Amino acid sequence: MDIEDSLEEVLKTLLKHLEFPFSKIAITEEEKDNFDINIKCDNPSMLIGYHGENIQALQHLLKVIIWKQCENEKFNILLDIDDYRKRQEENVINLTARKVEMARKTGRKQILPPMSPYFRRKIHLYCMGAGFDDIETSSEGEDDRRHVVIKLK
Repeated sequence: MDIEDSLEEVLKTLLKHLEFPFSKIAITEEEKDNFDINIKCDNPSMLIGYHGENIQALQHLLKVIIWKQCENEKFNILLDIDDYRKRQEENVINLTARKVEMARKTGRKQILPPMSPYFRRKIHLYCMGAGFDDIETSSEGEDDRRHVVIKLK
């Protein structure tokens, strides 16, 4: 059984044990050994949880189970529920674009709200792209107060 089949089988079993109805599980391998999983359901808020805490926990549980099954395989998964993370990522990128423009306009550093390592990484990568040669980003703060600072070089 390959990783994709294992992911689907284990996730279906977990959702069944949680008594959580779903309509579809879509798994795509965006890059080699990087799997994006999206669960379609009627009541996504319960599975997402407060600020995505449940989705994070379910992703971690799924990852640990699959790592145990496929001991020598190296892979990553990103679990999403009804495109929640995708929408969050779009919101974070839009906020970043506004803060970059504000930094350029005022010359002052811009501080984004605290966020997960995943979203901070997305911001750093976004600001490393074309058209941002004058922008510098850094992560500051501790633990759950860690945030991105955007400033001019």
